[in-house]
Amino acid sequence: MLMKPKIDDLVERTEYSRFTLAIAAAKRARQINNYYRHLGEGLGQEAPPQVQSASNKPLTIALEELAQDKLEYERTAEGIK
Repeated sequence: MLMKPKIDDLVERTEYSRFTLAIAAAKRARQINNYYRHLGEGLGQEAPPQVQSASNKPLTIALEELAQDKLEYERTAEGIK
């Protein structure tokens, strides 16, 4: 099965940097994973997924958020925020 959105399109959104894409998506996927893990505990520290997805995998949801401009990131000298 082909992934939608395509990786090439996502790389364009991250200033043609595969590293930025990988780090931004991985950080957001961890946030989504933590959100689901703590859902019943009422902690509310992480934002819920910002898109409706057929997938239940946090990394796929993060990439779909990036494709729909729902994910913001900032490149700094120390890394990506």
